[in-house]
Amino acid sequence: MAGAGISTPSGIPDFRSPGSGLYDNLQQYDIPYPEAIFEINYFHHNPKPFFALAKELYPGNYKPNYAHYFIRLLHDKGLLHRIYTQNIDGLERLAGIPSTKLVEAHGTFATATCTVCQTSYPGEDLRADILESKVPKCPTCKGVIKPDIVFFGEELPQCFFLYLTDFPLADLLVVMGTSLEVEPFASLAGAVRNSVPRVLINRDLVGPFVYRAPRHNDVLELGDVVSGVERFADKLGWKEELNKLIAVETGKLKSIKKEE
Repeated sequence: MAGAGISTPSGIPDFRSPGSGLYDNLQQYDIPYPEAIFEINYFHHNPKPFFALAKELYPGNYKPNYAHYFIRLLHDKGLLHRIYTQNIDGLERLAGIPSTKLVEAHGTFATATCTVCQTSYPGEDLRADILESKVPKCPTCKGVIKPDIVFFGEELPQCFFLYLTDFPLADLLVVMGTSLEVEPFASLAGAVRNSVPRVLINRDLVGPFVYRAPRHNDVLELGDVVSGVERFADKLGWKEELNKLIAVETGKLKSIKKEE
């Protein structure tokens, strides 16, 4: 399970940190209250603030970091059953984690849907409009095309409910960089069997690690998330392998950027 805290080292602000969080810095978008920028009713009323923010957050502006590549290495080793992420930045995809292993619980920029005729579009079709500060419009009906980000007031994607079979099968749960404040995602931390160890790599104690009695096999690594992941990789004897993976993948991303 991963949240915004694994992406802040890549330069993406989280939502709730006082002073630096996204919700504390949305005054420039002229919205009635911070959460309105992700409320579906407000979006239908005025989509411009969301698309202004989307231009800042759009995939391609930021690069994966050590935490994302650690998850990728878990996959490469055949150990990753699934990554459930709250993030909409696409950095897990960019790190090379296949979509079959990825549950983007709060949606994705990778696909988009017309809010009127429900025609689906690849997210890439919206890139030019978003980066030019335009509201993307459907060529068929002229309705607004919305990236498949889950707004307040919308249902979670169907893939989220894979947790019903995924979590009972897990033999280890790693929770990284999340405040565990948004339901139903937050409750997933309690969905593994009591015999399953849970590793929390996080700035603070959160969610069930705070308000329920700790499990005897919980492991807490509090502080900077990337430093915690580095220590975890070191304990596993994977540090050198992970550094090589990062070097190779970072080189690929630089080559793609040059071609663009």
